[in-house]
Amino acid sequence: MHANKIKVLVADDSQVTRLLLVQLLGSDPGIQVIGVVNDGQAALDFLDASGNHPDVVLMDIHMPRMDGFEATRRIMETWPVPVVICSATADPRELAVTFRAMEAGAVACVAKPVGLGPDYQPLLQNLLQTVRLMSGVKVVRRWNRSRVLPAVPHPNGAANSPVAAPNIRLIGIGASTGGPPVLQTILSGLPKDFPVPLLIVQHIAPGFLPGMVDWLSQTTGLRVHIAAHGAIPLPGHAYVAPDDFHLAADARGHLVLAREDPESGLRPAVSYLFRSLADSYGASAVGVLLTGMGKDGAAELQRMKARGAYTIAQDRDSSIVHGMPGAAIELGAATQVLPADKIAGALIARAAGRLPFAGEIES
Repeated sequence: MHANKIKVLVADDSQVTRLLLVQLLGSDPGIQVIGVVNDGQAALDFLDASGNHPDVVLMDIHMPRMDGFEATRRIMETWPVPVVICSATADPRELAVTFRAMEAGAVACVAKPVGLGPDYQPLLQNLLQTVRLMSGVKVVRRWNRSRVLPAVPHPNGAANSPVAAPNIRLIGIGASTGGPPVLQTILSGLPKDFPVPLLIVQHIAPGFLPGMVDWLSQTTGLRVHIAAHGAIPLPGHAYVAPDDFHLAADARGHLVLAREDPESGLRPAVSYLFRSLADSYGASAVGVLLTGMGKDGAAELQRMKARGAYTIAQDRDSSIVHGMPGAAIELGAATQVLPADKIAGALIARAAGRLPFAGEIES
């Protein structure tokens, strides 16, 4: 990824945590900590004064003088650099501000690997992997949420008669790295009376999910919940797979939470959700695969498409990491490839019974 070491600036108000993070990051021979500061203002001062700019800023959330949200917002305005939020997640204030920081342009969030419990090694590996991956994000992309596509236009701009489509019963969405702000973009673009329930699998560090769900509920028009086993999903609501449970929908229309084996090391897995939609709903489902590393959900999106479902993969330019949607596109699994800010409009058109014209379909 880099011929030279990945340069990291650490911002955290706890001296003990700063020392720990420097030690943990230093355990990777490809990472170099070039600065350590104790609040957001000091991070800005470092970027202003330093000629040696970092590839990644590892940012705490609740800090004196300037918190992680405000620091992220100002960094995006002055010295755009990938910001990774590193939070202990125990404090509700931190969770709320974490997702405001992602809205402001932070590209990922990771849990601090504190203590030496059973989660320590996975948290450490996730921290190092996220820093390595995000160092390759040279442009932190922002999407204008006002650009909503009301319907799929004809390539030549001519008026068309809508193509009849099956009644859509469920929409499944899968996302990983960079997903939360894209989910917010999509849900913000849907009306409160959107007629189809949405089921979401978002790979995220344990403990962050309640904060993400609250943030999405407060900043979009839809009601967002952590999915419950046996619930009947309602129109205008979104249901997110809980930590460590696969999410599916059975043929009777009930949500199913399962502790079956992880798929590709993941539970919840997008693949599990998409497979249930392909097998139980066929052409009456929609599948959407968003930014994320790896291939989770790609083959199963192809399975949905083969069963008649309308499928969307996020495009490369609006993806923080194009692994999952890119794998789907290579398989021919996407009916359409769309930027983040066009997906809500496509879902509105599809729910209204309109299909895209053949000239726009990606194969």
